[in-house]
Amino acid sequence: MARLVAPELAAQRAEAQSKLQGAESQRAESEAKLASDDNTYQRLKAASATPGVVAQNDLEVAQRAVDGDRARLQAVRESVDAARAALKSVTEIEGYLQVRAPFDGVVTERNAHPGALVGPASGSGTNVPILRVEETARLRLVVPVPEKYVADMTEGAQVEFTVPAFPNQTFSGKIARIAHSVDAKTRTMPVELDIANPGRRLASGMFPEVLWPVRRSGPTLFVPTSAVARTTEATFVVRIRNGDAEWVNVQTGEMDGKLIEVFGDLRDGEDVAARGTDELRPGAHVTTKQSSPDSKSSGK
Repeated sequence: MARLVAPELAAQRAEAQSKLQGAESQRAESEAKLASDDNTYQRLKAASATPGVVAQNDLEVAQRAVDGDRARLQAVRESVDAARAALKSVTEIEGYLQVRAPFDGVVTERNAHPGALVGPASGSGTNVPILRVEETARLRLVVPVPEKYVADMTEGAQVEFTVPAFPNQTFSGKIARIAHSVDAKTRTMPVELDIANPGRRLASGMFPEVLWPVRRSGPTLFVPTSAVARTTEATFVVRIRNGDAEWVNVQTGEMDGKLIEVFGDLRDGEDVAARGTDELRPGAHVTTKQSSPDSKSSGK
């Protein structure tokens, strides 16, 4: 995607190559000297088989010369390996001058142009990438799901959503990863959806509206919204039992038209006042009357 130019690296590579060539020349010279001294030692050793031809001291000197040559050759070979490793290191660093994309995608942002000066992370332009590449054939949608809706989520479930660019079209994604941890600040749980985008109609950064599926582990009760009374102390409905009024504390859930979901000490089929109010005190005697079908609870 981009090629950087660093003249100092070229100079370092030329220096490393020169050192490697010098070390290899020293190795060749050491190998030749070892071969020559070893040949001399072998001839002296063969001649020493005849008594009085070669002095024992000359034979020992020749042997020590061969041992010294072997030690110097080993040191030179290690120098060659070190020079080769240094050259490889510089060559690998030069490879970083070629900026390659780690995957196929689209260049969506370019912050450097031909001739621009780029530097390490400690220099100017820190945290500003040269290029930004995005793979748009497959997208990820992160949904902050409110705490009260995280029950019964399953990986692999399909979730529908829409985007402002295509208001009349519905897209879908598969639940791929669930955080299983609620953010203490927002009281939401991040859930990631994998979105297949072969036509690349969707773009990263779009703000979708998600139709999140809400499920309950069991059936729940609904009462008319007007049946729920709220005071500074409690939220309750007025239950009518044997003609007497009772206050039943409840928690509210989802709304469905004129009905609202309630959780509390209520049972299916029990009578509640269609209009909850704190003026209807506990123990007050009332006469019940059937309300309209669209405003009654699961019972009456």
